[in-house]
Amino acid sequence: MDSATQRSIEEAVLDILRNANMEEMTEYKVRTFAADRLGIDLSSPDRKRFVRNVVESFLASHKEDDAVASEAADAPEEEHQKVEVAAAEEEDEAEEEEDDHRKRRGPREYDEEGDLIVCRLSNKRRVTVQDFRGKTLVSIREYYEKEGKQLPTSKGFFD
Repeated sequence: MDSATQRSIEEAVLDILRNANMEEMTEYKVRTFAADRLGIDLSSPDRKRFVRNVVESFLASHKEDDAVASEAADAPEEEHQKVEVAAAEEEDEAEEEEDDHRKRRGPREYDEEGDLIVCRLSNKRRVTVQDFRGKTLVSIREYYEKEGKQLPTSKGFFD
């Protein structure tokens, strides 16, 4: 990630944090708002880490400011911030797990008609998802090859 992108992300995140209700804001929300504002995808692991670092440094700097102002009031605030950070980390871990699951499955495969191939049961049979007259159909069909193309036979099941 280049320095200009980092700088624009950092400025957007800090602006969002300064104007946010810290009782309701999570790291995920900050990242989503910043992505919408900048028009870029912030869901990649390196960008998530960068946003997390900006959020943590913002919270740390505000924790120091609060500590100077009132040490007695800090204990509940610190606990609340720890809970928020923990909740945000749990959200991120769930998101990363979902991203990893998508990556493990590999890229999606489509047939000649643009239908999503969910799985291949054999060389001649496969499960596809298609839109037909405004309805989503799942079909298990048998295919034959003609002139290098896989074409569906009448044998199959639709739902």
